[in-house]
Amino acid sequence: MFDHFVWSVLVVPPMIVVVVRLVVDRLAPGRAAMAVVWSAVTVAVASTINLVLLSAHALAEIPAVGRGFGWSARVVADDTAYVAWVPWLSVGLTVAAAVSVTVRVRRHRQVLALAPPGPGGLVMVDEADARAFAVPGEPGHVVVTTGMRDALSGPQFRALLAHENAHLEGRHHRLVRAAEVAVAAHPALWWVGRHVDYLIERAADERAAEQVGDRRLVAHAIGAAALAGAGGRADGGAGLHLADRPGVVPRRVARLLRPEPARVRRGLYALPVAVAAASVVWTGEAAWDLVELLIRACRAV
Repeated sequence: MFDHFVWSVLVVPPMIVVVVRLVVDRLAPGRAAMAVVWSAVTVAVASTINLVLLSAHALAEIPAVGRGFGWSARVVADDTAYVAWVPWLSVGLTVAAAVSVTVRVRRHRQVLALAPPGPGGLVMVDEADARAFAVPGEPGHVVVTTGMRDALSGPQFRALLAHENAHLEGRHHRLVRAAEVAVAAHPALWWVGRHVDYLIERAADERAAEQVGDRRLVAHAIGAAALAGAGGRADGGAGLHLADRPGVVPRRVARLLRPEPARVRRGLYALPVAVAAASVVWTGEAAWDLVELLIRACRAV
């Protein structure tokens, strides 16, 4: 089963990172975000299942467990004798992944609980720091500080609201949280998570440009908001931000300043999906191998 560990736990997560880097700017951002997120989630689930299977292998090596279930613990142990540390390492990694995912899910619930009561819509906060973000919920809210409102012109402010409302309409928080859970399950996917943030911002940019009918205006609003919020405080989880990490804003502005979106190469959507599908197939084979091993161990008694 060591080959399954190598493929699903060590090889595929970095591979999906490379694939995402190759396709991220060549696809329509909204659909790309969905393909990337669910591919990453699939890879994380497949990796975790492989760790669970190897953890079961480790437990099956214990003589007392073998006697209790009627199989030869020695036969099970011999299966990975040349890498005896892998099943027991998998036990530790499984526990770590379970704790990490649990913490992330609890934080997600805490974030959703921050949504202010009352009907959804615009919430203005009297604060000098320039901030604007969408707070998911039923209904969702767009929170804007007076500092951000004063930093933008009227048309720029309308573009900002269109951007943040696009996050709510597209339910982008679900994609963000799914990516965060995938990263929690397998930290090697953190780079994919960062690109999901970029893709949903790009998707909201494009939607805002459609609504206001002026790509250049949205680009100017992004730049003005980024400059205004450069000295402000960062809100780590309550919303989806118009301006985030250094270097992202120039990329978004450059995309918007193009006359029209670049031609989408639809076949590229299949790349992350194919990698994720391969991981699922490999995980299914790992499960079958474990069943065969235990059957063989039972017959050896």
